[in-house]
Amino acid sequence: MRRLIALLLPLALFVAGCGGSEPTSTAAGELAAFDSLKVTPGEQAPAVEFDKPLAVNEQTIKMVHEGDGDRVKEGQTVEIGYVALDGRDGKVLKDTFKDGATEEVELSEDLKTNGAAVYNGFLGAKVGSYLAFAAPPQQQAGATPAPASTLLVIKVLSAKDTPQPLSKPEGEAVTELPEGLPTVTEDDKGVPQIDVKGAAKPTELVSQDLIKGSGDTVEETDSVVANYVGVNLSDGVKFDSSFDRGEPATFSLQGVIQGWTKGLAGKKVGSRVLLVIPADQAYGKEGKGKAKGDLVFVVDILGVK
Repeated sequence: MRRLIALLLPLALFVAGCGGSEPTSTAAGELAAFDSLKVTPGEQAPAVEFDKPLAVNEQTIKMVHEGDGDRVKEGQTVEIGYVALDGRDGKVLKDTFKDGATEEVELSEDLKTNGAAVYNGFLGAKVGSYLAFAAPPQQQAGATPAPASTLLVIKVLSAKDTPQPLSKPEGEAVTELPEGLPTVTEDDKGVPQIDVKGAAKPTELVSQDLIKGSGDTVEETDSVVANYVGVNLSDGVKFDSSFDRGEPATFSLQGVIQGWTKGLAGKKVGSRVLLVIPADQAYGKEGKGKAKGDLVFVVDILGVK
C-alpha cells in the first residue's frame, strides 16, 4: 500500500515529484487537451471518454469531478485508486479499481518542493474527487508504434494524517540473544554502543531484533526513517553514525547496501535491529572510506515512507 506507483515512469515521477518536467495545472495550452475529457463516476472504475489521440507536451493535472468528502490537508497521506489509459486509443493499461488495489501518496515536504503542482493538485481536493493526470510520451529511439501520451484518472479514496516518526525505538526488549553476536549497550543519552570483542565472523547476514517494535512492517521498496551507528567488526572502529549528526536519516532501501535491504525488510517500526553484515553484502573486501570488511550496525527504525 505504501509502495510508489510503478506502472509508468511518468506516474512514478508524479508521485515522487522528482526528475523530468514538473507537472502543471495552470498552462492554458495544456489544459486545452482536456477539453474533450468526460469522466463519469461508477461503482468501480469511472467511465472515461476523450478525443483521440490525446497529446500533451508537459505533465498536466487538473480536477475533473469534485467529491463531497472532507478536504485533503497538509501533512496527510492520500489513498487513491486510478485507471491508466493509452492516449492513442483509450486502451486500459492499468485499473486498480478492478484489481482491488490502492496506492498512497504522502503530501510530504519533498513532494511540495519538487512537485509543487501535483502537491497542490491534491491539497484541498475533497475525498471522492477525481483528478486527471496526463503525461507526454517517453521518448524511445526507433519505437514502433510511436509512444503515446498517458492519461490517468485518479480517485481520492481517503485522506489521513501521516504518522510521524518515533523519537526512539518502542517495543519489547529481546533478552535472549544467540551467542557470538557483538554486545550492544546504551550510554546515558540512549545512544547504542557496540562492542565487537569476541564476536564471530559472519558466514551469512545476521539481522537480530534487540527491541521488537509493533508498528508497520518494513518492505524492501520502502524508504525508512532511522537512527543508526556502524562499526567495523574487525576492530570496532566507528565509521558512521546518525546519532553524531543529531538527526535521523531517511533513505530508500533500494539505494543502500544489500545487508541493509535484506536485513531491515520484514522488521517493524519501533524496532532496534542489530545487523552483522558480511563484506560481500556491504562494500566488499576493499571497503568504502573507514568502513572495512564485515560491518556491524545498530539501526533504530523510527518510521517508513
